[in-house]
Formats: sequence, structure tokens, C-alpha cells
Amino acid sequence: MNETIRYSVDAEGVALLVLDVPGRPMNLLTPDLLTALEACVDRVARDAAVRGAVVTSAKAGFVAGADLKELVNVFDARLGREELSRYARSFSKAFRRLETCGKPFVAAINGTALGGGLELCLACHHRVALDDPKAKLGLPEVRLGLLPGAGGTQRLPRLIGIEKALPLMVEGTHFSPSRALELGVVDELAADAAELKAKCRHWILAGGEGLQPWDRKGYELPGGAGASRPALAQTFMVGTALVARKTGRNYPAPVAILSCVYEGGLLPMDAALELEGQYFMELLTSRVARNMVRTLFIDKSAADKLVRRPKGIEKRPVVQLGVLGAGNMGAGIAHVAALAGIDVVLLDTSLEAAQQGRARSRGLLDAQVHRGRLRSEVADAVLERIRPTATWADLADCELVIEAVFEDSAVKADVTRRAEAVLGPGAIFASNTSTLPISGLAEASSRPQRFIGMHFFSPVERMPLVEVIAGARTGDEALAQALDFVQQIGKTPIVVNDNRGFYTSRVFGAYVKEGLAMLAEGVAPALIENAAQMAGLPVGPLAVSDELGIDLQYRILEETRRGLGSAYRQHPADEVIRRFHDGLQRHGKRAGAGFYEYPDGGRKRLWPGLAAEFPRAAEQPAVEAVQERLLYIQSLETARCMEEGVLTDPADADLGSILGWGFPAWSGGTLSLIDTTGTTRFLAACEALATLHGERFRPPEWLKDRDRIR
Repeated sequence: MNETIRYSVDAEGVALLVLDVPGRPMNLLTPDLLTALEACVDRVARDAAVRGAVVTSAKAGFVAGADLKELVNVFDARLGREELSRYARSFSKAFRRLETCGKPFVAAINGTALGGGLELCLACHHRVALDDPKAKLGLPEVRLGLLPGAGGTQRLPRLIGIEKALPLMVEGTHFSPSRALELGVVDELAADAAELKAKCRHWILAGGEGLQPWDRKGYELPGGAGASRPALAQTFMVGTALVARKTGRNYPAPVAILSCVYEGGLLPMDAALELEGQYFMELLTSRVARNMVRTLFIDKSAADKLVRRPKGIEKRPVVQLGVLGAGNMGAGIAHVAALAGIDVVLLDTSLEAAQQGRARSRGLLDAQVHRGRLRSEVADAVLERIRPTATWADLADCELVIEAVFEDSAVKADVTRRAEAVLGPGAIFASNTSTLPISGLAEASSRPQRFIGMHFFSPVERMPLVEVIAGARTGDEALAQALDFVQQIGKTPIVVNDNRGFYTSRVFGAYVKEGLAMLAEGVAPALIENAAQMAGLPVGPLAVSDELGIDLQYRILEETRRGLGSAYRQHPADEVIRRFHDGLQRHGKRAGAGFYEYPDGGRKRLWPGLAAEFPRAAEQPAVEAVQERLLYIQSLETARCMEEGVLTDPADADLGSILGWGFPAWSGGTLSLIDTTGTTRFLAACEALATLHGERFRPPEWLKDRDRIR
């Protein structure tokens, strides 16, 4: 028997199939596992002495899902339609064979079961889950541009009803075993491994049948299907419209799931599975799925494993962290570090200010406790790890200090000197800056080789990315330890080289400024904002400008202009920023007035005065033209970052853009958008935009060379 599954039969005729994919910390649905499973099912079906089978895992979790690297191989192989169809249906056919072989199968879910792992459980005739709140169950394929393609879109609605099943698949929701029991996804919970095994065996020995409800004569889908329930059909129509509106029609998977469930619910099971296979194959061949799988799984997994970490440097986890500045950013960094089990010294100009930063963490923890996501004693322990102070000597034992003070070079230089005066010789000093060059900030340091940039994103507790910036004199040890810390707090790092704005702030700034430039040209503000969101960007550039603060943008503009001197190039957005800052005194959301109005107790709305300040042009551009400008300027600026050596790996570019500021995931990231569009076509479009709107759209030589090589 294949070593990926250990097979045994006990004295009472209960077979045990223990999944154990070699060389993996978690089981994945690999081709070898599929082959082994088919052989085991045949063996159970043929052996008259076997009364039923229990499927479980030798690892801490059950099955984490499909092997997505295999999917990337499928993308790259450019298989023919028949071969691709065979691959797309392989797991579905194997699971159907399991549930129709005539013998009862029970899933002993001993931990996380996601995607194809949960679909395997759904194919079993009974499901018992270990009651572990850390375990995750769900069908999250939609997050990678796919649908559950091994029977999930058909079995889950037939098991728990369409109304309960649809949100779980369309939103890719993860849920705990206890929630799975409430939903009806599992039949029983077990307190420990012994009870899990006992309950599975008992169900088989008590006469559990190897026949699914949907294979019984007269079966009806819980609550009915579309044809038998006009109200449900209406739900599908409204749901399809809402999904299309929410996704801007950029993501085909949610609509495919709705269609698959609706159409499949009207068919017998085997025909429904064939239908699911067709939908799955269409998504599998789309660029959206390829982009999302490559960036959000392959590239992210590599970054999380610290693929960019310098070799040969011993790992040294941070035991005590120093954070300078207890504002929202500093308090957020302190919070996530304390959650990861790190002791934090939170320092500000006064003890009261530092205590206020700690109180922010208390509020976040209380909210988690209130939602049932954290036990109160755990929350108390996390808070105890944060020590507020105004005394610099308290930093003496910190292995890493991160400054998160005001975005001003002089202020940052002062705190650097004061911290280094008390730090041990092995400590690393990091600046959480979004725009100021690290090499320049490091001039205030007495040990620039141990000085590095760590750009966190707000709100820190929710944003998954950290941009690690190597200055001109940053040493490998500082880089390695910074990356180790990012991994320690459960975030994803990208590594960039020093430059004004680095990568994320520079490219995101280009997006915001392009929106302001269009406003100055007379493009309708609502058109700018709506086009951005329809393209898949989370917030329009005018709203983002208000969130950032027009006063902050003004300071960055002036500091950049002073820093670059005669090399500074005027941008059409500059005058808009100056007018709002100096003339109109509308400084953004925090000031209660910017491009939007913020009425007390009401929703924000675009400021009516924009029409007078920036009269609308008689002829407005098409939505697609606005989207092209907003997206393409970001990709162009990314290409310039590659040309200048700010970025050295395209994966960092794509991953940073999606996780850092919400560049549309359907594109795969700023550089992948160029590939998706086609480099030749992209270059031609940018040349046309440069003629119309200025040299900022002129493609760099790096991109032209890339096109010539291809």
C-alpha cells in the first residue's frame, strides 16, 4: 500500500485509513494521496470482513486542501482541454467512488480540514470532529479564484441547505468545529483523540450505512431547490447581482459558485458533479485563478518562510522589544508583539502618553474577548507584557527597538541617539517610516550596520504586510533579525532597498496623485472614486487622501521637494494638495473636512465645493479609461522600482501591492497586471497615455527590455 495512507483492519472489521503525506507538515491532496485513497476504497469495498472505514490523519491537522503548487504546474504546463478536464475531475471522481462503494466511511477530523480536505469529509457518510477551537474548517477556494471542485458545491447544500451553504462558499468562510456542528457540517464532536476514535467506530458498529441522503430514493434538498421554491430562485438572482456589484465583475468564482449551486440543485448527484467539474475547469483556466494562486499562495508561502533571509546567520528570537512612540502605530506594534508572546517596553514622552498606548491594546483585547475569540485570562496575560514608560534606561535589555514617532527626520534622529545610548551592542534599531530614506536616517546612528527600516501598515493588528528596508550600510545580521521578528509576530515580509518612499508608499502615492491629477483636469469626483472601486481597489484615491491626511501629504511633498532639490519633478497633483492645505484649510478626515464632508452621525459624502474648485470638463472619460490610468500608473511605478533596484524580486512587488494597499488581487499584483494585459499591449497603452497626460506614463527601459526578451 502507498505510504501516504497507512491501512489496517481491527478485530471487529473496522478499517483505519491514516493519511500521512511524507515530507509535509500538513496533509495535502496530492496525486499520490489520490492514488492511495482509490486503492484503499477498492480494498474496503472488496473485503467482506470489513464493515466500514475510518479516515483520519497522522498529522496535527486533517487535510489542509489541495496541493496548490500542483495547480501552478497545471497552469504552466498548458495542458490540452481533455487532459485538463481529467485533472479537474480526478478528486471528485475518487470521492464519489468512496461514497458509493457500499461500505460506510467516517471522517475522524482531528484538526484543520480546508478545501479538498473538507470535501473529503463531506463525501464520508458520517463526520466526527475533535473539539479544538484552533482547528479551521471551510471551503475557501473562492479566495484563490476557484470553487470547491471535488463535490463541495453539491454536497454542502445537500447536507445543510442552500441558504446556509452559499455564504460559506461565496465568502470562503473558516469556522470552528463547534460552529460546524451548529451548521450541520459535522455530526458529532469529540473531546480528545481517544473519544474521536471511539465515536467513529461506534457509529460503524451500531449499523451506520454506506449510503448518502442524496443517493436515497425520494431525497429532496433541504428547503428545496430553485424550481420548487420561487423565493429561493429570487435569492439567487439578487445574490448574483450583489456579488457582481461587490466584486466589480472582476472575480468570476463567486458568480460561478452561485450558478453551480443553483443549476446543480436541479440535477441528480452524478450530473451535478459533472456540472461542477465544467465550472471548475473554466475557472482553473482563467488568468484570475492563476494570478491569485501564484501570488497569494506560492509567493506568500515563500515570503512567510523567509526566502529572502541572508544565509548562515543564527536565528535569535526577540524576547524583549522596545517601541518608541505610543500613538496608533506604536501601540499597534506593541499589541501584535505582545500577542506573539514578546515582552514590550512602550516608551513615550510621558508615562501618561505611554499608558494611553497600552490602553489601546486593552480595547482591542476586550473586543476579542467580547466576541468569544479570546479568553479573558489570555487577554490579561497579553496586556501584562506591555510595560509603559518614559524612562530611556528601560530599553537596555531590548534586542530590537522600533521607533514609530512623528514622520520628521530631526525627531527620528533624536530618538535614535537617545535609544542607542542605552542599548546593548547586539541590539537592532529599526525605523517605522513610510517615506524617509533609511540611509539618511541612519546617519544619526552610531552603528548604521545595525539600523534598518521596518514599515508597518495601519491598522497594524489587521494589516498582514511589513516592508523591510535595507539601507546603504544595513548589515545582513540586521536584515536577518528583522525578518525573523516579522515571522515571529505572524506577518508577511517583503524586502526592498532604500529609496524615497521605498516601494509601497511610492507606488501607492502614485495612485493617489493620479486621482488628484484627474480631479484637477475636471474629471467628475464620483467617477474617479467609483471607477477605482469597480477596478477592485478598496478605496478611491480621494477618500484615501482624506484618510492619509492632506496635511501629511503636504509635509511629505515639501520634504521630498527639499530633499531632491533641482531633481524634483512637479506633478499635477501638487497644486491640488497645496490648495487644500494652504488655501482651503481642508486637511482630511481627522480635521473633519477634506475631499469629503464628515457630518456628525451621518455618512461621509463628497464635498459639494469640489465642483467650484475644479469645474467638470464638458466631456468625461469612460470608466475604463479612468481605471486604466489608476491601475497602469501603479504598474509603471513598480517597473521603475525594478529598474532602479529598489525591488529585486517581482514576487515582492506583487505580494506587497496586494497585501500592502489592496491592489486588486484578480490581477496578481502590479507586475502581474502587465503580464495579464500583455506587455506589448501595456507598453502601447502607456505610450498613448504619456502623449495625453505627461511623461509619468512613459514606460521605463527595463519594461521595454522585458518585452524584447519575450
